[in-house]
Amino acid sequence: MAPTHVLRCCQRGLAWIPVIFIALVVCWSYYAYVVELCLFTIPSILEKVVYLAVFHVSFIMFVWSYWKTIFTRPSTPSKEFCLPKSEKEQYEKEQRPETQQEILKRVATSLPLYTRTGAGAIRYCDRCQVIKPDRCHHCSACDMCVLKMDHHCPWVNNCVGFSNYKFFILFLTYSLVYCLFIAASVLQYFIKFWTSDLPESHAKFHVLFLFFVAAMFCISILSLFTYHLWLVGKNRSTIEAFRAPVFRNGPDKNGFSLGFSKNIAQVFGDQKLYWLLPVFTSQGDGFSFPTRLVTVDPEQPTDSISSFTIGLQTTPLSESQNRLLGNDYHIEEDHKETDILKSGRLHILHHSSKE
Repeated sequence: MAPTHVLRCCQRGLAWIPVIFIALVVCWSYYAYVVELCLFTIPSILEKVVYLAVFHVSFIMFVWSYWKTIFTRPSTPSKEFCLPKSEKEQYEKEQRPETQQEILKRVATSLPLYTRTGAGAIRYCDRCQVIKPDRCHHCSACDMCVLKMDHHCPWVNNCVGFSNYKFFILFLTYSLVYCLFIAASVLQYFIKFWTSDLPESHAKFHVLFLFFVAAMFCISILSLFTYHLWLVGKNRSTIEAFRAPVFRNGPDKNGFSLGFSKNIAQVFGDQKLYWLLPVFTSQGDGFSFPTRLVTVDPEQPTDSISSFTIGLQTTPLSESQNRLLGNDYHIEEDHKETDILKSGRLHILHHSSKE
């Protein structure tokens, strides 16, 4: 036990190395930009004031969002997803997987679950001993099940999921803005130092290196930033992008997509005033999510599901779905139903006239 404990502590300590590296680079960039560039290199007072004002705004937002991404604890399944004591004892004693699945299905009937394993079974974590909510996955690095897990990021030493995904997107946004502004404002002095238009000074190294570092990070962050913007627009996690969630009617990579604007609202919330601030505004509770129109799940309790009809197909919507989709969606479907009924009546009248 002692060597395992020591090894675990060493792993946790080493996991902070990428974060410490980023922190050191950011601290050096602050000194290089504020002191070496603005104070010692730029001659114009007005230019200094403008550059320092914009720099500090982007710096504060970048550090704030990075801090929130690192130190926001990932959300985990609540107690209702744990097996009751009697079922848990029965599950642990049972050796046959079929019987274990029957136990899980009995407990899952009262839970808002729509996704399954690839084989159609209830998703259960033996490590955490909980039934996994939709979009929940076990993180081996954090050793816990994380709600709406996206990925484990070594650069923040944290698991990115439901509780901090907005902070992670803003961290990418402001880090990109930070690097772009530094690279753009340093470029002219980088050229002057490179072509020897400015006299040799101790600021030369900092200015040259600052441009290279900002440009390098800008290129690397840009690809990750655009990828996660695409994920937000599709309402997918990184895990779901590589492995489509499995519903009772099969895999569906767009199973949680509600349309571009509603997908964005799932992460950033309804109030656009708070979209650019690292404060939690994501919709939902992390346990259940509105889905696209799927077929009726016979294992879900019908009293908590509202449904409507499109043609001859009945489609369930949870309460959270109804709130999110809103009245405009139902009005649109009502028009579709009316058009179907009208076309059906015209079709009948056409046949009657022929007869």
